[in-house]
Amino acid sequence: MSTQAIAITVLLVSFLVMILLRFPIAYAVGISSVLCLMSQGLPLTTLCQMMVKGINSFSLMAVPFFITMGVLMGTGGISEKLIALADSLVGWMTGGMAMVNIVASYFFGGISGSASADTASLGSILIPMMVEQGYDDDFSTAVTITSSCEGLLVPPSHNMVIYAMSAGGISVGSLFLAGYVPGALLAISLMIGSFIISKKRNYPKGEKFNLKKFGKQFVNSFWALAAVIIVVVGVVGGWFTATESAAIAVIYSLIVSVYIYKGLNWKGVWQALEQCVDTLSIVLILIATSSVFGYCLTTLHVPDLAAKAIIGVSNNPYVIALLLNLILLVLGCIMDMAPIILIATPILLPIATSIGIDPVQFGIIMVLNCGIGLLTPPVGAVLFIGSAVGKVKMEKVVKATLPFYLCMIIVLLLLTFVPELSMFLPNLLMK
Repeated sequence: MSTQAIAITVLLVSFLVMILLRFPIAYAVGISSVLCLMSQGLPLTTLCQMMVKGINSFSLMAVPFFITMGVLMGTGGISEKLIALADSLVGWMTGGMAMVNIVASYFFGGISGSASADTASLGSILIPMMVEQGYDDDFSTAVTITSSCEGLLVPPSHNMVIYAMSAGGISVGSLFLAGYVPGALLAISLMIGSFIISKKRNYPKGEKFNLKKFGKQFVNSFWALAAVIIVVVGVVGGWFTATESAAIAVIYSLIVSVYIYKGLNWKGVWQALEQCVDTLSIVLILIATSSVFGYCLTTLHVPDLAAKAIIGVSNNPYVIALLLNLILLVLGCIMDMAPIILIATPILLPIATSIGIDPVQFGIIMVLNCGIGLLTPPVGAVLFIGSAVGKVKMEKVVKATLPFYLCMIIVLLLLTFVPELSMFLPNLLMK
């Protein structure tokens, strides 16, 4: 066996073994990279150099700012206002509270950019409300966790920034614009699924639509929604970079949460910042260790070998696209979102572009695949959070989520094979 083959075996086998042993993902990535470097006789100073290089990026500074913005807005009394806005808009429909849950996630996702934050913040309010109004607890939880994935697509999503960095400097503005239609499509798909189930189970309707009530709730929620407008319009319009827009959004979120909505005092702000530091430390360690892992993959020519293996299965671009989705879905079952993006992007993106998939479109496909992975055992973080918030057994939640998995897979296939769904807004506004 050649030195290259031995190094690849050491890297991938040790990584998979540690994942199966439930090592923290950062440790699994870092230790397997160290073993790979040692098997090649390379100096371990390479480890430090690549870790520093991985986080020494100006564009990466947008990630902590977006995380901070989401935490400040999420803990500043925004959730209740967005729920009220969604209720005034779609609460009149059959299964009204399920529709409210889905639409509120679309609004809140544009602020938090995190499926976990969405599930924890909105779920703690909406799941008890739904159960009290006669909805089954497992259905309520399933709607909450699946709709939370809208926030991964709707800008400003910090996962989009991580993908842009991993893909070699793709326009963050284009990725932000590309997420709006897929996010709305996912919401519509989940609403159709919820409507069918609600009809069968005779779930209740809300009050009739009232334009005056909607206008009032829109005014109340305007300051929260304006944060997204500031970020997206600023980046797309070229007024400032993604990092600068994220910094401005943090200041804006602080003013809105403390002085306008008054949902936070300064003690609460410091607690929110502590939460941000905890989250950010995990993200940065993952990015640093994944940078070494990616270096090992590149020097060992694993992306080229993977491309040849996949293309060797079939020359049909539709089959290759399905294989790419299958690989990402499987990875989503055993890994968290950020490491998948960091590790898989350099391997799979060249294959995707070789069959005509635009890098921006592939970013949307990858993020949705990872979002589905967050809902699947054994490592589905959002599934666990939803189960804990809804106080429902995980097995019961998974069973109730099966129809929504189907809705999400349909959207995934549409985004894969109908590029205009992702590329319409970027092509319209960025060229």
